[in-house]
Amino acid sequence: MSTTVEFARMNGLGNKILVVDMRGRPDKVTAAAAVALNADPETAFDQIMAIHDPKADGTDAFIDILNSDGSKAQACGNGTRCVVQALAAETGRKAFTFQTVAGILNAVEHEDGTISVDMGKPVFDWDRIPLAEEFHDTSRIELQIGPIDNPVLHSPSAMSMGNPHAIFWVDKDVMSYDLARFGPLLENHPMFPERANITLAQVTSPTSMTTRTWERGAGLTLACGSAACSAAVSAARTGRTGRRVMINVASAKPPGTLSIEWRERDDHVIMTGPAEWEWSGRLDPATGLWSGDADRGAEAQ
Repeated sequence: MSTTVEFARMNGLGNKILVVDMRGRPDKVTAAAAVALNADPETAFDQIMAIHDPKADGTDAFIDILNSDGSKAQACGNGTRCVVQALAAETGRKAFTFQTVAGILNAVEHEDGTISVDMGKPVFDWDRIPLAEEFHDTSRIELQIGPIDNPVLHSPSAMSMGNPHAIFWVDKDVMSYDLARFGPLLENHPMFPERANITLAQVTSPTSMTTRTWERGAGLTLACGSAACSAAVSAARTGRTGRRVMINVASAKPPGTLSIEWRERDDHVIMTGPAEWEWSGRLDPATGLWSGDADRGAEAQ
């Protein structure tokens, strides 16, 4: 068995993704390899989406997801779109069913190149998010940053979209807040025993909003699909918007939008947006040593 596997550097609205083909192999991408890859500016990423052979009947693949600090992630909507684009280009198919530790995801590539992912049902129960304290209503929990009488951020909506999220509602431009300073404190707050993704959300109309996210295990990210889904659901849940919104991802480069629908008939969250291939290469899933394809002109690392 070769020590290296194929990978592709891709992005979903700037969310940096490495799609790694682990099919036909019993091993996994190690945490050490993830940390090494993220330490190299050429391969620095937000999530690794490792494609494994299917484990469950009726699925096309099992997706193992790693954050840039080597920790495991349960869900990554932007990364899932990248996997769909990669497999659609390889197979000519348009629809796929994936298994993750968070459950089953169905996804389809449309004729215009955008990709829709069924992210499943949101979870609002405090002990399943999970939170450290019991809240009857998790649409507004007691948590704040800053002075008690004038907090900078406060009263977030909490929920799980396969991974824990806290959505802080703001009235000003989301880029005007020092999320790089607040993010680590909130991600690791005792309220979140499994840490949490921290999102700033500004509602701009009944059908639109702007978000910026500090991602659990990855830090400031250009985009986060599950956070966008959580913001959209939380906005509808609190009466700020309807169940279908356009999310402007403020930090995406180039700027971009995600269409999110919290479907009324079954409560599933459908996320639609783009994915982009950048370049390909090979890597060692045990160590993270990599080389770029010849047409990219990268040297073996």
